[in-house]
Amino acid sequence: MKHARNLLALAVAGLLATSGMAMTKEEHKAANDRISADYKAAKAKCDGLTGNAKDVCQKEAKGNEKIAKAELEAQYKPSDKNTYKVAEARADAAYDVAKEKCDDLKGDAKNVCQKDAKAAHVKAKEDAKVARAETKPADTAAEKGAQVAEAKKDAAHEKREADYKAAKERCDTMSGDAKDKCVADAKRMYNQ
Repeated sequence: MKHARNLLALAVAGLLATSGMAMTKEEHKAANDRISADYKAAKAKCDGLTGNAKDVCQKEAKGNEKIAKAELEAQYKPSDKNTYKVAEARADAAYDVAKEKCDDLKGDAKNVCQKDAKAAHVKAKEDAKVARAETKPADTAAEKGAQVAEAKKDAAHEKREADYKAAKERCDTMSGDAKDKCVADAKRMYNQ
């Protein structure tokens, strides 16, 4: 009985805390307008640049806008879904910028850079999925533990796969025995 009372008190406290932090429509609109103005200002700063530096600057500005909008939604309507969207927006923004930076490179170096960027993106998204599973409610502790364990297992598999692809791309820059040894080492290291 005491456990149920404590749980009820915790639930009420949580509801009061989140309702106190939620924004009004007017605050949301003002914050949204501020984000748009910040994006336009950041994009205007990019106009002075040329070539890939300009493209990178624009990707950074767009990424910051997406992150800010996701954070605003998470504040306006707090939920695990919106919290996950913030982490996803951060991962996507970092990936877009990293890919754009790779455009300065040529040949194998560019391919390696792109695979490394993709691996970092996969890792960030998988970490967000694990964090979401850890905060997701479940009926029992065992059920929650199973959900988290499954999410971690899936994340580890996806991360290994992405790391292997990046390592294999690095190996492709080599030739002969060095390449064969590199690929074999990568397969062993990433359980492929």
